[in-house]
Amino acid sequence: MIPLYKLSKIPRSQKLRKAANLVRNAEKRYALTGNLEAGEGEYLEKLFSLLIEDGGFSPLVLEALKKAGTDISTGGPETRRALNTAYQLILTETGRFQVDWDFFEPDGRLDAAKRRSFPGMHIYMEDIRSPHNVGAMFRAAESFGAEKIWLSPLCSDPRHKRAERTAMGCIDVLPWERLAENTLTFADGPFFALETGGTPLGDFPFPEKGILIAGSEELGVSPEALAIADSSLGRVSIPTWGAKGSLNVSVAFGIVMQAWAVKLCLLDK
Repeated sequence: MIPLYKLSKIPRSQKLRKAANLVRNAEKRYALTGNLEAGEGEYLEKLFSLLIEDGGFSPLVLEALKKAGTDISTGGPETRRALNTAYQLILTETGRFQVDWDFFEPDGRLDAAKRRSFPGMHIYMEDIRSPHNVGAMFRAAESFGAEKIWLSPLCSDPRHKRAERTAMGCIDVLPWERLAENTLTFADGPFFALETGGTPLGDFPFPEKGILIAGSEELGVSPEALAIADSSLGRVSIPTWGAKGSLNVSVAFGIVMQAWAVKLCLLDK
């Protein structure tokens, strides 16, 4: 830990950056061990007092920092939340914001033996470009019981660090395969596409076994894949009521996966 008297002598911007790193490292240690180092809670409370004395914070941030300092110094179940809150507040003051691949979890490894899946629930990701979306879709697919994911040749790499961080271990336990060609001849189907202009989610006849096609963030499902879906089970669409009229692909995918899983659970009863 940096001596507080040294921190007090450096410019505010530099002080904030160092303080953010100190709090972030403390949060990581706490998440891994369930404890802070000896005297660390008291040190952080004094660190926050030093920052507050320098000024420049809004009244709302001031109160939040004071509360975080008290919660951290006294310990208890809210310690990590207090650490995380303080880190976010200080980081924002530096002009930076945390992004999804910066989130920290102590252990993203999952036990493959514990996962349950629905036989025949398959996914085809067609040209999903964002690693974040790929990771989020893997996480949703694993959570709702997908048996396997197929990737088009141009789909973003699930092993990209942002995809792996977002997927939280799901890429390691959910079987997946990248295809050599942009084709749906790898399986007999039936196929259905997540796309606008189709059957509303609540009315869609989800199959006991099938392949859900989710397409590009910008262009949607390709005309070739849509033609195959339309000649099979068709398209499933999510009704919306806002001005935008559409959802991020990973969000929409999660909604459809949950609806499909519910249908399969009902079929099992």
